[in-house]
Amino acid sequence: MAVKKASEMFSKSLIEDVHRWGCMKQTGVSLRYMMEFGSTPTERNLLISAQFLHKELPIRIARRAIELETLPYGLSEKPAVLKVRDWYVESFRDMRAFPEIKDTADEKEFTQMIKAVKVRHNNVVPMMALGVNQLKKGMKLYEKLDEIHQFLDRFYLSRIGIRMLIGQHVELHNPNPPLHTVGYIHTKMSPMEVARNASEDARSICFREYGSAPEINIYGDPSFTFPYVPTHLHLMVYELVKNSLRAVQERFVDSDRVAPPIRIIVADGIEDVTIKVSDEGGGIPRSGLPKIFTYLYSTARNPLEEDVDLGTADVPLTMAGYGYGLPISRLYARYFGGDLQIISMEGYGESNAYSISYLRSYPFIFEINFDVCLLLTRAGTDAYLHLSRLGDSQEPLP
Repeated sequence: MAVKKASEMFSKSLIEDVHRWGCMKQTGVSLRYMMEFGSTPTERNLLISAQFLHKELPIRIARRAIELETLPYGLSEKPAVLKVRDWYVESFRDMRAFPEIKDTADEKEFTQMIKAVKVRHNNVVPMMALGVNQLKKGMKLYEKLDEIHQFLDRFYLSRIGIRMLIGQHVELHNPNPPLHTVGYIHTKMSPMEVARNASEDARSICFREYGSAPEINIYGDPSFTFPYVPTHLHLMVYELVKNSLRAVQERFVDSDRVAPPIRIIVADGIEDVTIKVSDEGGGIPRSGLPKIFTYLYSTARNPLEEDVDLGTADVPLTMAGYGYGLPISRLYARYFGGDLQIISMEGYGESNAYSISYLRSYPFIFEINFDVCLLLTRAGTDAYLHLSRLGDSQEPLP
């Protein structure tokens, strides 16, 4: 199939408009501002929000459309990436074609339009993954392609922001919003509850793939709440727990021992809420640690097929394979001023069992060295998810 540049697919004036808007300055907002502004979704506030999005969204979309045309190593020419490019240019065209928003009727019509834009972009992540996979097949040293990794970080961070702005505005129209919610934001979100729901979802996938799943123990204050976006946290915890379940399940699949549980600890600090996900899945080799936040690396088979139609199809949930879970989870954390860190200790030897058995024979030593015992028996991976509880971080604008 012949590769077609955007200039061959769309009118010259539209492409010139894309480049003009792509040079304009973006405007970031904070979680706190979204929450305070949306707390009173009057017709006037919704009108102001729509007018802001009418100008802001085309700038952000244009920047990504331009970048999709100029990617290195021939990535821009991959069929899947061309499809994503077309989605972005089409969305830009729809935004620019919409007239000035002057009243409530205009605002409601605009809201329906951006809802359609959001749906159009539902499968951008797996489609880009397919494009990268198409590139990867013809290359060997793919883990060293820093330009691709940096582009994908910018691209997906921007996508998170665009979908957050659209989703927040659309959800403010909900006539019966759930208690303590402002659009996408839950003003009294329980991280324990979200972690429990995400863990259950991950375990159900593990059961489907392996026929069993390790237990998950969650520790923390169930009454603690703070303002955050539950869907973002659910995605991040789900990805971390899914990775841990897979590691433990595959490590103990042929063992006589009962698979050890995944541990989740929720700690509320003054500035951050930290969620620690720990497993005993054998850890990650030191040589593999630099790769875990890259988009071109996965230890599992890629579930995407070349002929899959991602324009309309739902993407199947699997335990692993895309290689996108950790890097995208880190971007979600960073979007509102948080971060994600991974610490791993490789190996799981018999000496660990001997160590704890030996210490158990000396109650006094065992009591003093209980933390040491846990360390000895916990060769595996610890993921630290940091979430800013202050909410005053501006969106990072790539």
